[in-house]
Amino acid sequence: MGKHTWTDRPSDILRVEKGAALDAVAPDSTPGFSGDKAAGEAQLKARRKALGELQERLFAGSRAGEATDAVLLVLQAMDTAGKGGIVRHVVGGVDPQGVELAAFKAPTTEELEHDFLWRIEKRLPQPGFIGVFDRSHYEDVLIGKVRGLAGPEEIERRYDAIVEFERRVAASGIRIIKVMLHISPDEQKERLAERLDRPDKYWKYNPGDVDERLRWNDYMAAYRDVVERTSAPEAPWSVVPANHKWYARLAVQELLIDALEDIDPQWPKADFNVEAERKRLAAS
Repeated sequence: MGKHTWTDRPSDILRVEKGAALDAVAPDSTPGFSGDKAAGEAQLKARRKALGELQERLFAGSRAGEATDAVLLVLQAMDTAGKGGIVRHVVGGVDPQGVELAAFKAPTTEELEHDFLWRIEKRLPQPGFIGVFDRSHYEDVLIGKVRGLAGPEEIERRYDAIVEFERRVAASGIRIIKVMLHISPDEQKERLAERLDRPDKYWKYNPGDVDERLRWNDYMAAYRDVVERTSAPEAPWSVVPANHKWYARLAVQELLIDALEDIDPQWPKADFNVEAERKRLAAS
């Protein structure tokens, strides 16, 4: 596959199946990629054109009324793991008019009056679009479980509800890419410290992040349960080592390219007589 590139498809290398040990994925590793940071950043830049063209073809089909497919990228991670960097450096490299971004925070009073998936379904991408969930419905089984915001029976119900929901979403033509950005506690500590050292990063710092660090082992156990209970052929989990930001960005970019290449969107055909329009234009 060329110098400093992937040994195999990242969608195969990074997929974590039911029963797989999350602990077996080293956060500082770069599985499947043969190069260093410089090579990874060069590859990220080089592959941006391929991603951009595929996304444009997908979006063009929606404008012509021909598209039936969409892509949903679900990003889950501990704080500082790089979700924002993925949005800026990967998704930000495509035409923004074909992207729908949703960042799910604490539910509003209205949202709490409905089932937890009610607000999620409203933000699913339209045909021809790439949707990005910066945090998602998985908060309701991660934070819900770790903080005790929902009881064991309700958490169990939510696992089953998520599996059924994603099965229905996939059947509607939305390709689901679920990514856990896997960072180590030591790397997170360094990134939080950097936010305290730089005035231009203060706005990113949340004192509550330190409180969540104290629950690190509980969160890792909750993530293991999520992977075990919600992995499915139509909605698999990819665990992406995220201690190296360049690798995480490159890996997610390739996961998107893989999904779009599998969809293989085509440029819509002209709904007018091209030769006649050439003549009209020349005579104008």
